[in-house]
This record gives sequence, structure tokens and C-alpha cells, in this order.
Amino acid sequence: MDRTQRAVGAVVGSAVGDALGAPFEFGAAGAFSGRFPVSSGGGGEMCGGGGWDPGEATDDTQMAVHLAESLLERGGLDLPDVFARFQRWAADEPKDIGLQTEEVLTNGMPWDLAAGFHFQSTRRAAGNGSLMRATTSAVYFAADGRAATMDAARRIAALTHGDPAAWEGTAVYHELLRVALDGGDPVEAVPAVLAQIPAQYRERYAVVLAPSWHPDQATEFNGAIWPCLGSAVWALRTTSGPAEALRVAIDLGGDTDTVGAVTGGLAGAFYGFAAIPARWTEPLHVPLPGAGGRVLRLPELVELARRLESRA
Repeated sequence: MDRTQRAVGAVVGSAVGDALGAPFEFGAAGAFSGRFPVSSGGGGEMCGGGGWDPGEATDDTQMAVHLAESLLERGGLDLPDVFARFQRWAADEPKDIGLQTEEVLTNGMPWDLAAGFHFQSTRRAAGNGSLMRATTSAVYFAADGRAATMDAARRIAALTHGDPAAWEGTAVYHELLRVALDGGDPVEAVPAVLAQIPAQYRERYAVVLAPSWHPDQATEFNGAIWPCLGSAVWALRTTSGPAEALRVAIDLGGDTDTVGAVTGGLAGAFYGFAAIPARWTEPLHVPLPGAGGRVLRLPELVELARRLESRA
């Protein structure tokens, strides 16, 4: 499969998972399949609800697009620029924004101190907010190899999340997606990737990424980074295509848009864009607060992914 098709699959798949999961956020397990049984033959799953229009992506994809545009326009990682774009987005009243992310972006501290200040005062900063937006940066940095992509992930995560545990989970995701873009199996790559993170974080990630782990065993809500990443890898491991992977991920309930976004990024990279159902990609759209009212639809997302992969 063409590498570009995997990159497009990752970016679009993540946005699809986000939009599919949004109406079911904080709902009960099984709600998605309860409303849209497999036996029905499919259709209507991009239903909207909970304040979201059918096919509308949430803050997960919005932040991923702002990050992508910074990388492309600045020709690489310009952390102050990324932070400033995130601040403009937050100030433009997006429909949804994570509490922790909002506090960091609005606490008045400079880009290199804001997340650390928040972490020092709360000691709670291992939410999945740094993971939800990471697909675009993972595509951009994949060509630089394992060490560089994991380092970039940590630095971007640290803009809003002061807990190093969040940095390491985002780094693991970056590397798993790089493996998939290269045509490898990210599930098989898990042990090698875990060896690249510091020992004090490795054990906890090893638990949720183990072949025997099931999301029912999670000790935290999947709004935390560990069960969120573990659930996405579990969904990829136990299914045979992006549609099935997204179904089982969203059926977990809880933070369904972010679990869907992370699952969709991995599954889209592994199976490619063509494997994502067109009935899910066609209504997809990403309103972009902080960018003059722009709305990105499928053609713009495809082009964005191509540019990230080629760095053009």
C-alpha cells in the first residue's frame, strides 16, 4: 500500500473516530451498537447529537489541525507558535475544551511555564488531551525515525500536560503510528516501543498494552492517558478493519470521541484510507475556532495529510 494512503488514513481515520464517538461521550458501554447494530447493515452512524452536528469533529481534531498547520507553515516544530495557536483556538469559544487544557491555555503563563505551573498546583495532568491531537504530528515526524518522533511527541505534549506520564504515552503513540506508516504492525511493535520509555513509566504502560489486557480491567476512567491508549491498541488488536475497530472502541463508552480518535488514527494508518467507510468520511467536517471561521471537509483533510507526509 502507498505510504501516502496510510497517512491519509491516519488523519482522516482519527477525525472519523472523533466525529463518530462525539455523540456518545460519557454514555454507557454498548450504546453505539445498541443504536446501530451490525445486523442492520450499516448506515446512519454519523448521527450527531450532544451538541454536535452529524459528521462534526470535536476539539480533538481541531487541535490536531492547528498543530498540523503550525508544523507546515513554520517548517518544523515551533513550540511558541503551536501554543499561541492553541490559545487563539481556546479564546474563540470552541464547543468543547478539556478542563485541564483550558486551564493551561488561559492561566496567563508563557508557553514554556504554563503546563508546569498547572501540574505543580494540581498534581493531576495525565489526561488524554495530549494524545487526542497527536495523529497529525505523528504523521509529520514519522520520516525522522523513532528517536526524533518520540522526542517531538514529548515536547508537544508538554505544552499542555505537565505530567511526564502524558509525554511518554504520546511518544508511544507517535512511534506506533510511525511503524504503521512504514507498513509494519503496531501491535507487534509494542514491546520494542515500551523499551524506549523510562522505566518509571514503562510498567504502567506495559499493563494496558499487554495482549491479555481488556479495557474492563482499567483502573481509571478512559479520559486518562493510560486506558485511552490501551483501549485503542486493544481495539486494533482484536478486530480486522477500521470500521470494526472504531465500533468496539466507541462501544466502551466514556470518553468516546478521544478513544475513537486515537483508535481511528492507528487503524487508518494500518489499513489505509480506502478501508474507511465512505459513509463516514463524506459528512466529515472540522469547524476551526481561532482560524477565521474556516471549516475543513474531507478534501481539505486529505490534502493536509498529504502535505504532512511529504512536508510540502
